Amino acid sequence: MRTLKVLIVSDHESEFIWEYFDREVFRGVELIISCGDLKPQYLSFLVTMLPVPLLYVPGNHDGSYFKNPPEGCIDLEEYGVYTYKGFRFLGFGGCKSRAKKSYHYTEAQMRRLVWHTLPSVLWHRGFDVLVTHASAEGLGDGDDSFHQGFRCFRRLIDRWKPAYHLHGHVHLSYNYKQKRALQHNGTTVINGFNYLITTLELPDKPIRRHFPKA
Repeated sequence: MRTLKVLIVSDHESEFIWEYFDREVFRGVELIISCGDLKPQYLSFLVTMLPVPLLYVPGNHDGSYFKNPPEGCIDLEEYGVYTYKGFRFLGFGGCKSRAKKSYHYTEAQMRRLVWHTLPSVLWHRGFDVLVTHASAEGLGDGDDSFHQGFRCFRRLIDRWKPAYHLHGHVHLSYNYKQKRALQHNGTTVINGFNYLITTLELPDKPIRRHFPKA
């Protein structure tokens, strides 16, 4: 079994991390993953305090990233599939919205972004971890239109069956019924709100997958 200990952050700059950082709490963390809506200074602080890579996708409130991107961090949207220690990551930022703002996308717009990554997904024979800001439709999304998940994310998960989907946007403080994690056809869906330390696991041998039909 291949394992990767990760720190997932999203949507809330933790006072515990930013003001009372304790290295012992994060001992063994090999990778930081941001699911968006966090100040660039916060992400840069994290890579300063923990000498490991930080992968991120921008949230719908991260328009400042265009002029002031997080220093020392890796934007997953600049890649198709990004590989780290044998784990294949694919990422998309933004939320579902018709507002004319940075990182606000209609379903059709996001579907085109997903489509453009298909050559990379095919080249890498799939991906293991989907990282997004918004959730997938019906998989931990909210009841209001602004927090509805993308249908194309749901189709992406159903088609390629990644081991994990990490997302933000839906604050766990919004509704006590919101779950930190859920299962969907072999994919573990994790809401990264605030911060979470967890271990991702993959089989030692890559799963042989047949390419899904178009």
